Amino acid sequence: MDNFEYQNSTCIVFGKGEVSKVGKVVRPLGSNILLVTGQGSLKKSGLYQRIRSLLEEEGITVVDLDRVQSNPLLSRTRDGIKMARNHGIQAVLALGGGSVMDTAKAVAVGAVMEQGDVWDFFTKERTIEKALPVVTVPTLAASGSEMNGFMVLTDEKSKHKLAAGSPHLYPKFSILDPTTTYTVPADYTAYGGVDAVCHLLEPYFNGPAPNTPLQDRMAEGLIRTIMDATETCIKDPEDYEARATMMWASSLALCGLTKAGVGHHHFPVHLIEHAVSVLFSVAHGAGLAALLPGWMSWRAHDHPKKPAQFGERIWGISGKDLSEKAEAGIDALRSWFDSIGCPKSLSDIGIRNEDHERLAENAMLQAKIWGISNTYSVENIKAVLAHCQIQ
Repeated sequence: MDNFEYQNSTCIVFGKGEVSKVGKVVRPLGSNILLVTGQGSLKKSGLYQRIRSLLEEEGITVVDLDRVQSNPLLSRTRDGIKMARNHGIQAVLALGGGSVMDTAKAVAVGAVMEQGDVWDFFTKERTIEKALPVVTVPTLAASGSEMNGFMVLTDEKSKHKLAAGSPHLYPKFSILDPTTTYTVPADYTAYGGVDAVCHLLEPYFNGPAPNTPLQDRMAEGLIRTIMDATETCIKDPEDYEARATMMWASSLALCGLTKAGVGHHHFPVHLIEHAVSVLFSVAHGAGLAALLPGWMSWRAHDHPKKPAQFGERIWGISGKDLSEKAEAGIDALRSWFDSIGCPKSLSDIGIRNEDHERLAENAMLQAKIWGISNTYSVENIKAVLAHCQIQ
């Protein structure tokens, strides 16, 4: 196990009906808040109106930033930053999924920057030094943004989707009420499960520490739990225990706990998926499903031990050599993706061999920012994509 520092400053308020506490949670942070929401589904369900009423009952003035889309846009974030500055916003409340939460974080940091543009934080031209307080009420179990300091934005002009992070971006509070996820459709429920599983597998496979039995078992236990809960949620969208399990497990998947001690690493599957989703308008979880098995197969060629362990512990595969066990586990993962209605290759989302060059070149900006462009060069990313093209 490698040396590490771990601290998580987010206060979690979890459980059925806990969304009713939103006004009392937000009020100490400010009386003038920006409420960030998505494309309008929460207004149809009535949750938006309920949240707004609970805030106003506490004497809180609400300014709306709505119409945040999947793969959230830099331009809409800039709109929010202007609104926050013009209205003297004191805190930002995100009501929605990962895109809404990431936009809220970007607005929170952009609203208090003294010069430059918020995109500078994503290109690493500037370092995040402060932010407005953020509160999240997630309505989708997937990204884990409710319990970490990361955010992802898409610059629609340059066609790049980049990540940024800071301890200043940890939400002050996150209200996790599983009943808010009852209306999530089957496809996005599945995509959320894939996203959470991938958050666990990136450090599992890429951490350099040679001996991590504790971290491995935590990740493997969460993976199996998320898989089971995903299947149940798809069959019965209002199964409270399954929704609660999904919501808490997806938060734990990217709160830093399971990767503490695995050593410094990056998220190459996410790196490549960002190029896929920005160039082909694919839902993030669907893109990950199309990439993850192929990336694992590429990785297993030179490093079969951990993929073999994944096959044995997650799928019960035994009696084979490391390479065979690894490939059997990868095939089992592909089959699981198929069983929950997710793509299992790039072909399933309409990407062709001739698209690989453009995807690899797009991914290189993030690879250079992360300092991994030697390992994930254009040629190596194209090799990964070739493995992911297999149907």
